[in-house]
Amino acid sequence: MSRQRYDVIAIGGGSGGLAVAEKAAQSGRRVAIVESQRLGGTCVNNGCVPKKVMWYAANLAHAVDDASSFGIPAQRGQTDWARLVSGREDYIRNINNYWNGYVAQSGIDRIAGHASFVDARTIEVNGKRYTADHIVIATGGQPIVPPVPGAELGITSDGFFALREQPQRVAVIGGGYIGVELSGVLNALGSSVTIVALEDRLLERFDPMLSTVIESEMQQQGIQVRTGVKVIGLSKSAEGIVVRGEHDINIEAFDCVIWAVGRRPNTQALNLAAAGVNVLPNGVIPVDEYENTNVPGIYAIGDVTGKLPLTPVAIAAGRTLAQRLFAGRDDAKVDYHHVPSVVFAHPPIATVGMTETEARQRYGSAVTIYQSEFIPMRFALSAHSSTTAMKLICAGADETVVGIHLIGDGVDEMLQGFAVAVKMGATKADFDSTIAIHPSSAEELVTMKVPVAMGETHRAMDDGLEWQEAS
Repeated sequence: MSRQRYDVIAIGGGSGGLAVAEKAAQSGRRVAIVESQRLGGTCVNNGCVPKKVMWYAANLAHAVDDASSFGIPAQRGQTDWARLVSGREDYIRNINNYWNGYVAQSGIDRIAGHASFVDARTIEVNGKRYTADHIVIATGGQPIVPPVPGAELGITSDGFFALREQPQRVAVIGGGYIGVELSGVLNALGSSVTIVALEDRLLERFDPMLSTVIESEMQQQGIQVRTGVKVIGLSKSAEGIVVRGEHDINIEAFDCVIWAVGRRPNTQALNLAAAGVNVLPNGVIPVDEYENTNVPGIYAIGDVTGKLPLTPVAIAAGRTLAQRLFAGRDDAKVDYHHVPSVVFAHPPIATVGMTETEARQRYGSAVTIYQSEFIPMRFALSAHSSTTAMKLICAGADETVVGIHLIGDGVDEMLQGFAVAVKMGATKADFDSTIAIHPSSAEELVTMKVPVAMGETHRAMDDGLEWQEAS
């Protein structure tokens, strides 16, 4: 069988695969991308991009609800779901078309289909074989559907983006960031929503302050929050789909149930054993700090590595890998510390660095916490109040800022600059010496002066502070 040879083959046309392919092609290498679906991967097609469009729609719905309080005549009707979805899909199609053209103009060959390893230098796609000195696995992940009775009655986040009609009664199973995001969007657009989480609090991996505030905000908005429920199956009744939990818990009834219980790497069909690549039982491909697998010349980046499952992280890994391989930067590697992230909830959540628990485990008593909670000016006249809460985590005698955790209106945009400060090792004194922008919510991060004891927070109001015990 004849084999077509490349310098680099990227398996996966998502954020990571496109990033490494782009940089390799710019270095004059012969490059191919293997992708069975639309270019852009999960982020563009079933993740970040369509999610953010829906989040903006939900924000506008909230704004209409609040408009009359500011003297702006507005009244909300039923969401035109079909129009929203049509506009969203047009937007995504434009991004797909951009990547199709960019890949072609860059001289990157696109191979349509699923790749399977033949050996450490060869893959097979649709019966044809291709070899390369460097093969990069960037196949991303897919939603998990738990093996419980009636699981097929539910849909995943992929299924959510395929909905052409708005469901009226929805159960979202999963208390992580996907479950929280989808619950907020659906509720804001007019669905009746119940979120069901196995853990005792939503967003269990985040700082507890964020969990407390987002759960309170979601309940205030009318979302039913059920925590500590182990779902053992779904069933059908005359009224709709029933979510069944342990200890005879039945939560009913729903038109739509969405599984949001996590994602797993897309590695099952790659035939990694033929190439000798180690893979963990959960599908994760272990790599070192330079994205090398155990087989020389085979690399893995993005969600398949079990590191941070974020689009910018995959892009950084792809670009950095290409720099190391083709630009003479032998020491180039991604720094996975202090990576900022946002949960596009309502209100949004933004975080960078250590949680309070992680900081105390590492630094012990040498941790100082600054925390504040207030109602932002955006809601000054609104009948629908919303809380903003902020926490600075500092360590050592010089109070280096090792963590920032925010929830509230606009925090998704404000964190990026503060993340730079954390990355550079800024101290609390650096924050204090920065003149605030007034009036803004962000100014609170540079005006908090008094550290709090565990169980306390500052309540900011106007230009002063007053104490309030944390609930």
